[in-house]
Amino acid sequence: MEDFDETLFVVWRANLNVLVGSPGGAGRLARMMNFSPSFMKLIVAGQRDFNEEFIRGIELVTGLPPHWMDDRRTAADIPPEAQRALDEETPLAVFRGTAHPAPKRSVLRGPEPLLSQTEATRRVADLAQQQAEVNRRDLLFRKNRELLSQDLRRLERQLTLLQVDGMQPKVDELIAADRMSEAAKADLTGRLEQIDKHVKLLHQHVEKLVALLSSPDEPDTID
Repeated sequence: MEDFDETLFVVWRANLNVLVGSPGGAGRLARMMNFSPSFMKLIVAGQRDFNEEFIRGIELVTGLPPHWMDDRRTAADIPPEAQRALDEETPLAVFRGTAHPAPKRSVLRGPEPLLSQTEATRRVADLAQQQAEVNRRDLLFRKNRELLSQDLRRLERQLTLLQVDGMQPKVDELIAADRMSEAAKADLTGRLEQIDKHVKLLHQHVEKLVALLSSPDEPDTID
């Protein structure tokens, strides 16, 4: 037996029986602690001694508060989250220690990440995920840029079909017929001139946009 208060050991054993509760409880706790159910049943039955490391491991694995086992408890004192872990057999940490009463350096380990990932592997996974997201955004950017370039080239071809100059002879013939008011003649001539002006302006805008999308995709930097 390790060097601790015999009374405390009695409290630990009593609380262990409280935690185990139902007949199947010893088996569930054993699997959570990585022990064989038969060995755990011997401990619960008082046929095997145990050490403090084992008790602290129970607290860690079940999610009980530190030193919860040091005071006499009843089933009503078990925290809901610890009872849920026991009922569902879902350990909150991994116990790498032993129940043997001989003194031994504690090797308790805190809650382990899913799939036993270490901090280093998590960082590598995070970096890989970040790089994948960067690549996805870059691919989406390039795809949208190409699609927009195609739309602009299509618009550019459509603008070339707008032959405003070819309309001018017909406008001149209408005006020469002298069957329109002076205001209508002025409006006809003025609006046609505006259409020609805007078509040329649209050509310029489209050409500038095509050139913009053809340039390297490098963000502006501030010196």
